[in-house]
Amino acid sequence: MQGKEIEQLTKLIAKLPALGARSARRIVLHLLKKKESALPALITALQEVSDNVKKCPICGNFDTQEPCAICSDGSRDKELLCVVQDVADLWAMERVGVFRGQYHVLGGILSALDGVTPEDLNISALFERLGKGSIKEVILALPATIDGQITAHYLLLRLKDMPVKVTTLAQGIPVGAELDYMDDGTIQMALSARKEL
Repeated sequence: MQGKEIEQLTKLIAKLPALGARSARRIVLHLLKKKESALPALITALQEVSDNVKKCPICGNFDTQEPCAICSDGSRDKELLCVVQDVADLWAMERVGVFRGQYHVLGGILSALDGVTPEDLNISALFERLGKGSIKEVILALPATIDGQITAHYLLLRLKDMPVKVTTLAQGIPVGAELDYMDDGTIQMALSARKEL
């Protein structure tokens, strides 16, 4: 039996993505065992994030400055714009470290089942940015799911009359993977996107 404070903390942590009740209990137990060292640093970090982090008004990234460090970086290619579903996708692209253009976070993807329409996404701001004329290529880095492909198709239709090149990320079998472990859709996508050697 735990006190209500411990139970409340466990419930809050269990609500975080990719964590369940068992993982939350282990995290809370770790924090309690390291109460003097881990807990104050975590509390301080959470408070600083709460007080200082903002959403970038240009791309939708999270940062402590406005515009964010990526949008403020003069060395990045202003003619290249990568459209992503979420900030997590932007961070994944930055982690790889090879893309040196700008980003635009949609804040989701179209979904008939979930009732997500174009008005629910950050699409109007995307076209405002494109209307300024400095962007020459738009990379659609959206998920290889049905909803991701529907979103990409919707954007492609809206972009067809604009003077920009539209590209998408390559899709197919990942490096080191075996065909036996791939799903049918991945194999089909890889086969249709094959290239000459």
